[in-house]
Amino acid sequence: MWLLNFAHQHKLLLVWRLHTPASVSAVRSQVASYHFSAALLCPEDRRFNPAARRRLSVQHKPVEGRERTAQSKAFKNETFQKWNQRRGDDCRVSSELRKLCLEDFPADKETQRRQKSALASKAEESEIVFGVAPCLLALTQGRRKAWKLFVKEGEASRRASVIKVCEEAHHRGVQVHRVGKRDLDKMSSGAVHQGLCLQASPLRYLTEDSAHKGNNSSLPLWLVLERIQDPMNLGAILRSAYFLGVDRVVSSLRHSCPLSPVVSKASSGVMEVIGVYGYENLGDMLKMKAAQGWQVVGTVGTETEVPVTKCSDFQMTKPTLLLMGGEGEGLSQELLPLCQTLLTIPAGRDLFPGIESLNVSVAAGILLHSLLHSRRLPDDENQRYLLHHRHKRN
Repeated sequence: MWLLNFAHQHKLLLVWRLHTPASVSAVRSQVASYHFSAALLCPEDRRFNPAARRRLSVQHKPVEGRERTAQSKAFKNETFQKWNQRRGDDCRVSSELRKLCLEDFPADKETQRRQKSALASKAEESEIVFGVAPCLLALTQGRRKAWKLFVKEGEASRRASVIKVCEEAHHRGVQVHRVGKRDLDKMSSGAVHQGLCLQASPLRYLTEDSAHKGNNSSLPLWLVLERIQDPMNLGAILRSAYFLGVDRVVSSLRHSCPLSPVVSKASSGVMEVIGVYGYENLGDMLKMKAAQGWQVVGTVGTETEVPVTKCSDFQMTKPTLLLMGGEGEGLSQELLPLCQTLLTIPAGRDLFPGIESLNVSVAAGILLHSLLHSRRLPDDENQRYLLHHRHKRN
């Protein structure tokens, strides 16, 4: 059937030669005639070299095995060179077209660059706040700049607490997105998010320049934290300090954990409300406050060689700084000499070795409650306090 593909003028010639196998030379002659006829029938076929066609039209003798192999290799090499040349021309044209497109629209290129830069800077300057209380207080307190609120799909989005957060976000122009639990788990790094995540700007430690000049009470109590590295402990301390009525929380900036979303979640959102002040050098601040008449009170364990006072025997009679050291080591040797009084929490039983102390967040809650409960006003301040409240009643 393949003989039907040839032109009519060559059909009879090939049929006659195929049906008369006189000798091997005749077969070779018909193969040469086939190549010759195919080259003529497909003059535009790129697989055939024009030079080879000319050579075949002149030379009708059959090509021996080695010569035919050499000619085939030369033919293939020449064909691939031409193909690569055409491909290179196409690539050069494509690159020139791309260059022209960029040169014709420089404004669009600059806009895209600015948009990518803005998205990258937003991603670097934002963090994910998670949990119902942290997200709600982050929106209502206005200390952060919020961009997007992510809500878990399903029944969780119909809870009253979640709906309230969504309403606050919508009221403040924050975008609300419904996502799956897997996305929320990834945003919160596997923490308990309660079906809510908020993309917002981070919170930083406050400085003395942003501090209020006045105090909330005549006998203020400041909680000074040194090298608290566990965010869960810091969050629990902030929650107790806010609940018990501490006037200010101060922390060392070096070797202390940042005000992260984990701290906010551990504090049940208190970190969004209460300001935490950071100091590079706590020693200078303590010396300045002591010169102003403040008393500096440190905390130590029961097993110590220096004189200590039970927290239940201490009475707060003037502005006080309560110092709490970090996990494990407690107060540093730089701050201990600056303490005028050292307090301790007595144990209610004989303790086994290795568990003679309390967690720093638990100890802070006990000491704060003891000091604030013992807070007494001097006689002149007490008289003014009583007269003020009598006047309000009348």
